[in-house]
Amino acid sequence: MTQRYVIHLPVVANDLLAAQRLARVVGRWLLVLPQTDPGETTVSAEDDQNVCHRVFCDLLLPGGRRCTSARS
Repeated sequence: MTQRYVIHLPVVANDLLAAQRLARVVGRWLLVLPQTDPGETTVSAEDDQNVCHRVFCDLLLPGGRRCTSARS
């Protein structure tokens, strides 16, 4: 087991597309902090948190940004 911990920060949106858009904005803003990895951002329904939807894909773009998930 590593000595790393993940912070889970609940943010609420009214639907999946709005949640994904908001997660992209938050993830990109958090790039100012070197500890963040927005590429692993997911969203889920509040009452079904076992089903996660990725926000970014694995492709790293120039400048360190991530592409948006094709399923968005």
